[in-house]
Amino acid sequence: MTSRRQFLTHAGIAGAAVAATSVPKSTLAGLPEIVHQDSVDTMPPLSPPDGRPYNPVVTPNGWTLPWRMNKGVKEFHLVAEPVLREMAEDFTAHLWGYNGQSPGPTIEVVEGDKVRIFVTNHLPEHTSVHWHGQRLPNGMDGVTGLNQPGIPSGKTFVYEFTARRHGTFMYHPHGDEMTQMAMGMMGSWVTHPKNHIESEAVDRDFCILLAGYDIDPGSATPKVMTMLDFNLWAWNSRIFPGIDSLNVRKNDKVRVRIGNLTMTNHPIHLHGHEFVVSGTDGGPTTPGSRWPEVTTDVAVGQMRQIDFLADEEGDWAFHCHKSHHTMNAMGHDVPTLIGIDHSNVAKQITDLIPDYMVMSERGMADMAEMEMPLPDNTVPMMTGEGPFGSVEMGGMFSMLKVRKDQAPGDYSDPGWYEHPEGTVAFEYLGEDVPVVSRSAGTSGQSMPRAIKTDQPVEVSIIGIEKKTL
Repeated sequence: MTSRRQFLTHAGIAGAAVAATSVPKSTLAGLPEIVHQDSVDTMPPLSPPDGRPYNPVVTPNGWTLPWRMNKGVKEFHLVAEPVLREMAEDFTAHLWGYNGQSPGPTIEVVEGDKVRIFVTNHLPEHTSVHWHGQRLPNGMDGVTGLNQPGIPSGKTFVYEFTARRHGTFMYHPHGDEMTQMAMGMMGSWVTHPKNHIESEAVDRDFCILLAGYDIDPGSATPKVMTMLDFNLWAWNSRIFPGIDSLNVRKNDKVRVRIGNLTMTNHPIHLHGHEFVVSGTDGGPTTPGSRWPEVTTDVAVGQMRQIDFLADEEGDWAFHCHKSHHTMNAMGHDVPTLIGIDHSNVAKQITDLIPDYMVMSERGMADMAEMEMPLPDNTVPMMTGEGPFGSVEMGGMFSMLKVRKDQAPGDYSDPGWYEHPEGTVAFEYLGEDVPVVSRSAGTSGQSMPRAIKTDQPVEVSIIGIEKKTL
């Protein structure tokens, strides 16, 4: 595992070709070093070593890209390249990303910062970077063919602009976008406010980027031509149970920034707490426009920033509320078999196929209960072992873990919540519950059915003899 302070750096890039519209050659004499990360662990927040101060974010199962200050300009170096991404234990995908990861590292700046991003292309085709939601010069917007030529394989281009407004943004290619985004090329960008706003300050700040992939069980490379029928739904290119929990201290004010670069919307739901939507792609929402919610829908290409007070201890589910988005790779053409007794058929099949298992005659929980043999490099469809048994989840599912003894700044997993006595649902072992008889006057419908008469109806069609029905 590579820690934040143990980055693998790669030198020998000074001779890379550079296209830089207005950057003097003297500035380009020494490019920022390339910083890679190969760990899927959640890295601690990267406190700013120089420049204007801010409260840094944490990217679950991700990290923040270091920078250097060069004559008042904050410089970053992104490398577009093929990557291996462990999406969950025993399942690694062949993706494209930045600096060794998909999604790429989170970029953090402060409103008013002058930024310069060097982008080196190690892909087999040209690429570009679009700074989704940013206000910047038109020639820096990253649309290949419209605002710039594509960055050829093996070349380095430079983007330079001022971070003009604070908020949460995204970055992704705008050249062969369908292929490159389907392969995992995306990242988060946070511009912190220049002036500290006490009422908007938070204790914990998280970044999550939503992605969808279509990877057949037993394979590793996404099918880039898929339009809608994706089978893996990921947060920061991880799927449950591979997604780290959000670990906070009781009474922390928490912010979660959620960007959606999938091909569908996602109703993101938090258990046990209410939140407000405090920001969108367009910037912070006004306090008067906010209301308490427990679910917010994040549409395609959108970002939603939610704030809440973590004042209830426990392990609270946090997930997309589309039920098939909390499952892992599955076939959508499997028929519903609930209520069908196919035991006789199963016996005949097991004579031919000894490992055959009956599935789904009682519901899909069978999938989590049975240890079915899986192809290599495949994660179960429904999985995750909790303190009371199988969680029966996958995909876009994680937890908010709230503890009164979680130290400030400590993002480590505190383990399972120890419930106070008498606060866990339990089996009723008393007398049988009486069956309540239904009122005879209850019709089960809002009004009686219309009574049709048996009188004959005459039908006349022009040119045809009149008929009586």
